[in-house]
Amino acid sequence: MGVKPTGKVHSRRYPETEALLDQTKKLLRRFGLRARKGLGQHFLIDEEVLGLILSTAQLNPDDVVVEVGPGLGVLTGELAKQAGRVIAVELDNKLADMLKQSLSSFKNVTIINEDVLKVEPVALLNEVKVEKPSPTYKVVANLPYYITSPVLRHFLEAGVRPELMVVMVQKEVAEEIAAKPGRMSLLSVSVQLYGEPTIAGYVPARCFYPVPEVDSALLRVAPYSQPVVEMTDRESFFALVRAGFSASRKQIANSLAQGLGISKVESLNLLEKAKIAPQRRAETLSLEDWAHLWRVYTGVGGK
Repeated sequence: MGVKPTGKVHSRRYPETEALLDQTKKLLRRFGLRARKGLGQHFLIDEEVLGLILSTAQLNPDDVVVEVGPGLGVLTGELAKQAGRVIAVELDNKLADMLKQSLSSFKNVTIINEDVLKVEPVALLNEVKVEKPSPTYKVVANLPYYITSPVLRHFLEAGVRPELMVVMVQKEVAEEIAAKPGRMSLLSVSVQLYGEPTIAGYVPARCFYPVPEVDSALLRVAPYSQPVVEMTDRESFFALVRAGFSASRKQIANSLAQGLGISKVESLNLLEKAKIAPQRRAETLSLEDWAHLWRVYTGVGGK
C-alpha cells in the first residue's frame, strides 16, 4: 500500500484473549455501562495487542503519558505501571466516574472528564503540575475513529508538542497517513508536515469488543522539533493544499484553479514558477513540492 512500517509488523490474526474479554464484560455489568456507538467505543480485549502498544510507546518511569479515550482503563493501568504519570482524558461522564473508582489504587493516574479537543496539552500537563521549562510527554491512545484526524492535528499543532504519539486508528486511515508521494492526501500532508508516521502493526477487528466493522492499525508518529515546511502563515499553507486536493484525480492545474478560485492561466503561471508540471495530480506532490509551491503562491499573491 505504499507504506514501509519500521520494526516488526503484526499482520497475523491475534487469538482472542478470553480473560480480557471476561474482564471487560464484568466491568460493564458492574458499573451498569454499555459501549456507546455514537462515541465510537470499542474496548481492546487482546493482551498481545496491549503488549504491542506498550512496547511501541517505549515508556520509562520519567514519562508523562496523555491517554485519549481510556475507556474501561485496561490500557491505562498498564501505562501506569511503566510511566511516571498518566493523564487519562475521557469524554464519557459515566466512564470517567468508573475510572476514578477502578483506578483509585494508582496514585500516578489523573482522570480528566473533558473533550480533549477543547483542552490545550499544556493545560493537561498543568493539571498534574508538570512544570519543567520544556515539559515532554507522550500520547498513547486507542482513538475513536471519528476523531482521529482532529486529535492528531490538535497535538501536532500544539504549542507544546508530544515527543511521541502511539495511536490505534482505522487501518485505511493509518495507511493514508503514512503514504508516500503517489498516494498522498490532505491528511498525510497535515501529519507528515509535523512528524514521521510509521505503522507498528495491524490489528484485526475481533481484538475489540464490541467488534468494529473495520480492522485497525497501530500508528507511531515521531514529531519533528520543527515542521518540515518553515511557515509564517499555517492557514494559507493549508488553504493551498486543500485547494490542490479539492478536485479528486484532476490535474493539479485544474484543481488549484478550482480550489483557489483563480483562472486556469493564473494556475499555470503559479505552477510554472514552482517548476511543477501542470499535468501532475495532487497525490503525487511531496512535502517539498508543496513547500515550494506555497512560497511561490504567497510571494505572487501576497497572501
